[in-house]
Amino acid sequence: MRYWTGTIVIFIIAILCALWLGERIPQAYNPFAPLAVSDAPNLITRYKLRRLDGNPQACLDALDRAQSSGAIQFTRAENMGGKCPLENPVRVRGFGDVALSSSYLASCRLALSSAMYVSQVAKPLASEKLGSPLTRIDHLGSYACRNIYSKPDARLSEHATAEALDIAGFRLKDGRQLTVLKQWPQSGEEAQFIHALFSESCPYFGNSIGPDYNAAHANHFHLGMRWFGFCR
Repeated sequence: MRYWTGTIVIFIIAILCALWLGERIPQAYNPFAPLAVSDAPNLITRYKLRRLDGNPQACLDALDRAQSSGAIQFTRAENMGGKCPLENPVRVRGFGDVALSSSYLASCRLALSSAMYVSQVAKPLASEKLGSPLTRIDHLGSYACRNIYSKPDARLSEHATAEALDIAGFRLKDGRQLTVLKQWPQSGEEAQFIHALFSESCPYFGNSIGPDYNAAHANHFHLGMRWFGFCR
């Protein structure tokens, strides 16, 4: 009897401590708070994102909140079967006042990470480093039912599960069109901007692969959800 009484007391104290901490810890550092696109890309945020993989409805709820705040425009897409099935995919149509070269299919978590990256990194960097707002992101696609590098003996690519986006360029309000292919090997403020966009993408995705990785990525950034902290 004494054992159960002690266990119950400890359990109650733990709940009260969790509630007390939950009221005082900033949302971005509170593992119990719902994910927001304004959360800093720290370890707690990564944990929250990973946890959403097992809770599709919670992930879609987070996307709905992001859409309500103006950070992303998306619609829910149909599930897909076949060799590369998709469950609960979404179609991303834009990021607030930042347009896309075309809409793209994404896993819920890729859509959330992309919204965080655009709002916290891409938009502020454009204004800070180049003095002109970011107005459009040009991409090469996301979902593609294929193996890595399309090799027949390779494993399925992240693109086969809509967990990666290939970004090729950025357009600014002043009319400038910057591309990874052109600006990456150059010097100057535009090249610095492109390099900063890549290096600062790393905390928001499981892997960020750019032109220095291999020739296959000479013209784009591959931003994917697999792994943890792979940035080359």
